[in-house]
Amino acid sequence: MSNTAPLNATGPRHEQTFPVFNPHELEILKGFGKLVTFQDGETILKAGEKSPGLFVFLEGHATVEVKNIFGQVTPIAEYGPGGFMGETGNLSGRTALVDGHAEGETQALLIEPDRLRSLLIANAEIGERIMRALILRRVNLIEGATVGPTIIGSRDNHDVVRLQGFFRRNGHPFVAIDPSEDDDAAELLSRAHANSTSLPLVVLADGTILENPSTEKVASILGMMAEASRNHYDVAVIGAGPSGLSTAVYAASEGLSVAVCDAKSFGGQAGASARIENYFGFPTGISGFALTARAYNQAQKFGAEMMIPTEIKSLDCTRPQGYFVLKTTDGHEVRSRSVVIASGAYYRRPEIDGLKDLEGRGVWYWASPIEANLCKDQDVYLIGGGNSAGQAVVYLSSHARTVQMLVRGESLAASMSSYLVDRIQSAPNVTVHYNTEIGQLHSDASGLTGLTLVDKASSQKRKVDTRNLFLFIGADPTTEWLTGCGVTLDQAGFVTTGATEAFPSATELETSVHGVFAIGDVRSGSTKRVGAAIGEGAQVVAALHRFLSLRPASVA
Repeated sequence: MSNTAPLNATGPRHEQTFPVFNPHELEILKGFGKLVTFQDGETILKAGEKSPGLFVFLEGHATVEVKNIFGQVTPIAEYGPGGFMGETGNLSGRTALVDGHAEGETQALLIEPDRLRSLLIANAEIGERIMRALILRRVNLIEGATVGPTIIGSRDNHDVVRLQGFFRRNGHPFVAIDPSEDDDAAELLSRAHANSTSLPLVVLADGTILENPSTEKVASILGMMAEASRNHYDVAVIGAGPSGLSTAVYAASEGLSVAVCDAKSFGGQAGASARIENYFGFPTGISGFALTARAYNQAQKFGAEMMIPTEIKSLDCTRPQGYFVLKTTDGHEVRSRSVVIASGAYYRRPEIDGLKDLEGRGVWYWASPIEANLCKDQDVYLIGGGNSAGQAVVYLSSHARTVQMLVRGESLAASMSSYLVDRIQSAPNVTVHYNTEIGQLHSDASGLTGLTLVDKASSQKRKVDTRNLFLFIGADPTTEWLTGCGVTLDQAGFVTTGATEAFPSATELETSVHGVFAIGDVRSGSTKRVGAAIGEGAQVVAALHRFLSLRPASVA
């Protein structure tokens, strides 16, 4: 048995994915872990059960493998002295995705999540190597598509797409199997007596079968919905888009206790961008998911607690015992000395009959690889004229046969960056239809089948066939949960900030309630750009420090 780490020794970035620590580094690591021993064949990790932390091996060997729902076992990695077992889930103590067991008598250091985060900060060189390896391993698990919950259902089933989108946006590995293409999956459906109303099935590591579950149910069972680990926090951030994640990174790195709540996933609308090419420092561009996933991991490294998915239904600003109280839809409370509203905005739903019934059945507000795969060799339509729309068009054009872009105005230049306009104009399979809007949707039992387009100038109508329509037509703020808490909104529903006659001492990003701040797309007058949102996330931390130093909380 090898003294190095992996079975996939020829894989890309192997040394970074599976580093081996030398004796001197192991002595440093001993200050952060506790000694544990395993006998030959003893379980170290079990898929589906909570991982106790990172295992650094001192003596002996260990192997990691995955077992699919049909009992087939695939070895992933092998660790000897100096190697370590773990991935990004160890930062927050989530459930293990793989099985690990000892080969012979094995001795290891167990570094629990809180001590692991301390190590990452205390020793920059070792911390960098561990952090990079954890991220690369998670990426490999996602791309390998052999680990995690198994979704069984037709690839064009709207609930299959819904579940795939949830896992992908949360960076959680999953397996998807179409029973029409896999005999074993078809047999499993037969044994489970599955019918059209119970599909898709989601099969978990322990064999549990869920029939067309909600994303909340899946998240709860998988341990993704973390509850508050303490009685209160210094800062509660509502929204995990670029602005919220930026706040989490800067606030947590400066010693504040931070909780981040988001109803769906990290990344926000930016997470849907296939490629952001004008973000500072990335000359070759970066996907919105990659950028925000890095920030998500970075925030956890500094100790920010990610409560995702957790939907906030109300904010109590009466400050009982000195704390704001955020109430969640599942009946829990998050108490905090200050609140940062970073809940962003959602793409506007146009007033078209039948639109809501077709969402997820041919109508999409997101252009990820999952939706793009459904559009292969098809003619798709997209409404919108902003940067998000432009990025989606460019991305979809590499998958669809044609992309028909519908714009209400007479030009793209007023609302879209010039590099995107140039990219769209040069794409041979993209056609822009100006002064055009949708008058009617057409559908059957399977979903969207076509559109009636209206020329605004001539009022002429024409029917076109399509199975996929993407909507990127501006955004409405996510502020319904603020009703009754005293936070002032503008006429469009965005949160107003800054000094007013009634509150002359308010800082630039502070709302009408002292101690409640607003940043990013949800803030009235904000620049709807990723860079600006990240900047506001950093800027608000200084205001948080000032507020917290002036307003110490009462003893709970």
